[in-house]
Amino acid sequence: MNFILHLGLGSFHRAHQAVYIHQLRQQGDLRWAIAGGNLRPDMAETIAALQAQGGRYTLETVTPQGERSYTRIESIQRVIPYQDDLAPLIATGADPATRIISFTVTEAGYYLDAKNRLDWATFPDLRADLEAVKAGQAGHTIYGGLVSILRARMKAGGGAVTLMNCDNLRHNGERSRGGLLQFIDALGDTALKAWVQEHTRSPNAMVDRITPRPTPDVAERVKAATGWDDKAALMGESFIQWVIEDNFIAGRPEWEKVGVEMVNSVQAHEEAKIRLLNATHSCIAWGGTLAGYLYIHEGTHDAAIRKMAYDYVTDDAIPVLLPCPINLEQYRDVVLDRFGNPAIADTNQRVAMDAFSKIPGMIAPTIRDQLARGGSFDSVAMLPALFLAYLQRWHAGQIPYTYQDQAMDPAVAHAICEAADPVAAYAADTTLWGEMAGHPQLVETLRKAFARVQAFVAERARA
Repeated sequence: MNFILHLGLGSFHRAHQAVYIHQLRQQGDLRWAIAGGNLRPDMAETIAALQAQGGRYTLETVTPQGERSYTRIESIQRVIPYQDDLAPLIATGADPATRIISFTVTEAGYYLDAKNRLDWATFPDLRADLEAVKAGQAGHTIYGGLVSILRARMKAGGGAVTLMNCDNLRHNGERSRGGLLQFIDALGDTALKAWVQEHTRSPNAMVDRITPRPTPDVAERVKAATGWDDKAALMGESFIQWVIEDNFIAGRPEWEKVGVEMVNSVQAHEEAKIRLLNATHSCIAWGGTLAGYLYIHEGTHDAAIRKMAYDYVTDDAIPVLLPCPINLEQYRDVVLDRFGNPAIADTNQRVAMDAFSKIPGMIAPTIRDQLARGGSFDSVAMLPALFLAYLQRWHAGQIPYTYQDQAMDPAVAHAICEAADPVAAYAADTTLWGEMAGHPQLVETLRKAFARVQAFVAERARA
């Protein structure tokens, strides 16, 4: 049997990639299975539950009409317990039977700046990981972890392996590969670099399925429907999509038999998804939080918030994506229908996180494209303006949940909010805006958008 070693046994992997392998196995193709574990000591309860259940768990799927169905997923054949030295994970990654190493990482977890260089200055955990690997210890960032695994594979003669991203980073295969090679350069390991360049491939991919953090009522519904007291149950929407560049060096599952789109280039799908879905999702999460909502579907059904999202896509995002092989208007409408599904109960807290990565990765490119073509960007400017108002609430301790942002320096964020001119300070932040920071048209347009956001917030306060 061939294995995919997946790093990060979170909800998204188990509701997405693991489902496709499960479907192949249900069709009788037992040539591939998943081994999975984590690089960090998180999700201990879920990992323990998966171990106790032999890797099996129930996925509840919910349609926009509220119809629920239940599937027992059995594609994770090996659950790897966490150890600080990552020995079991490294051994699995070095095994010749492992043909693909996949991973799900947040945008900030790649530690890349606007020029796709590793941002050593901003991230102390990246510097610490480099020192740990230099000292012969296992790495716990995506790069340190991969280096630990690939060094062992090279030494053991484990053969070629494909490194496969399953996340929202734009151009994820090539950018993560660039980060990995930079990390290896910093180590000074020329032999490993040559081996990685010859014996690995890194296809770009686009993934899509809304998968909220599981709540206790998911397990309760699963038990009522199946009779199984599943400690690792989770839920996701019925929509699912996966587009992968067919660039594998050591074989792959026949994913096309279960609906995966295998393509030469993923770029058109990727740009449409990141700009029309991911950026819109953040718009609704920030606007919904400001309006006092808890869930994404509540903000989607708020006429003012929905109009902000709709106008952003229609006025500013679609024009810079054309020509495109995808019907972008139809895609926009499907996205808003999905976000409006109350059965998903996806929280603003989950979607609002990591804005200091999402603004440069998902929102600033549309502004940059509009600037380059001499266009206005009043509608897209509403998204970062919403986040500035959100950030001011966070600064005042008035966000009703914990905000998480791996790329944000809290001192810098507080300083923006305390500045005499917060809009100008915000527009000058290079983490958010890169080379556009301080651009007069950016400042002016954000100022107008922020005034509109303040009016929206004031109206909600009166309601």
